[in-house]
Amino acid sequence: MMLTSQILLWVTVIVLAVLVAALARQVGILHERIAPAGALTLHQQVNVGEAPTPLDLKTVGGGNVTIGGSARNGRSQLVFFAAPDCPVCKTLLPVLRSAAKAEADWLEVVLAGDGDERAYHAMAQSHGLEGVPLVLSEALGRSFGVSKLPYAVLIDENGKVASLGLINSREHLESLFEAKERGVASIQEFLARRNGGA
Repeated sequence: MMLTSQILLWVTVIVLAVLVAALARQVGILHERIAPAGALTLHQQVNVGEAPTPLDLKTVGGGNVTIGGSARNGRSQLVFFAAPDCPVCKTLLPVLRSAAKAEADWLEVVLAGDGDERAYHAMAQSHGLEGVPLVLSEALGRSFGVSKLPYAVLIDENGKVASLGLINSREHLESLFEAKERGVASIQEFLARRNGGA
């Protein structure tokens, strides 16, 4: 009786070990399939690596800002397109504020849109973005082919587009920085290169 129970116990342990190994393999496969997704690049006017024509624009509040160009003083520029009536934009503005503060040594953030100046000013004020330049320019959005919001364009310190795309989460915004750091157009491109080289 004792011998039979011990044999059954060992058979059970072996079966469980095989099941755990199979489950671990499936988790690994699933993990590869759901790799992190970066910002979605749509059909844009400017491609990564190109230098957009610099635009000198007036900010809400009376200042001036140049979007693009090579006179970056060693800093990159993030142009974040948003709208006061865009709910996703509103959820990302605290993330933008945090990025503007945390990355200030290498990054200049510009909030961009097109529409009612008072509504944009109120949006920026309510999210603590008074220190971030705010520009309202239809030409700026058209120059980058912005068709959906929120959208962001990261221009490197040499005035070239480092990464760009539709931003729906903190991870999408951070993926622009990661893509620039890795020298790729997007995280998807980085993953495709890594998987192709494996």
